[in-house]
Amino acid sequence: MFERYAIYVTPQGEFAARGAAWLGWDVQAGCAVDHPQIEGLDVASLTQAPRKYGLHGTIKPPFFLADGMSVDALQQAVAAVAADLPPLHLDGLEVRALAGFVALTPVGDQTALARMAALVVTQLDEFRAPPCAQELARRRKLPLSAAQEQHLEKWGYPYVMDQFRFHITLTGKVTDAARLRAPVAAHFDPVLPRPFDVTSLTLVGQDSAGMFHEIHRYPLSGGN
Repeated sequence: MFERYAIYVTPQGEFAARGAAWLGWDVQAGCAVDHPQIEGLDVASLTQAPRKYGLHGTIKPPFFLADGMSVDALQQAVAAVAADLPPLHLDGLEVRALAGFVALTPVGDQTALARMAALVVTQLDEFRAPPCAQELARRRKLPLSAAQEQHLEKWGYPYVMDQFRFHITLTGKVTDAARLRAPVAAHFDPVLPRPFDVTSLTLVGQDSAGMFHEIHRYPLSGGN
């Protein structure tokens, strides 16, 4: 039994392998991976914070199971949601320096992706236990807008619905994200998919050591 669960988009193939090495954790295999040696970069230190999550884009953020809910029921529900959703096709991904960290973000129109994320958050929310007071306090350490505060209260996470911004985190908080963008891009550019097709959702679980593991990948088969 895992402690928390989440719904991710997790890459596959060479992109996934290179990302797993970069972070030092393979979420699909559930094991540590050696970091690449990149001159001038302490990859292990840069990736310490996001390592436990593996290479992923969050669709439904990590949550504890609500009382009375089972993992089997969650799996059946994720399968049903995925079966109703069509695959998405984005122009690609690019390495960007965001507010204090480096991440991969989609290129082009993201409307369909945001719509899919909102549906997943909504349709699976009965499985989410309400956040405890400590979790709410932790989220509120960062300034939240009025909309983000409302989402935190209703959905247990501030950055959903209209505040959702899909990204694949590659570093923890850094002071020189702009400088890091070029060497990180050099590592990832050879394997970045163009276009970037989202063809499945991945249910993941967090173990007692805090590391996330793939439980099952569900194809998006709506419209087929």
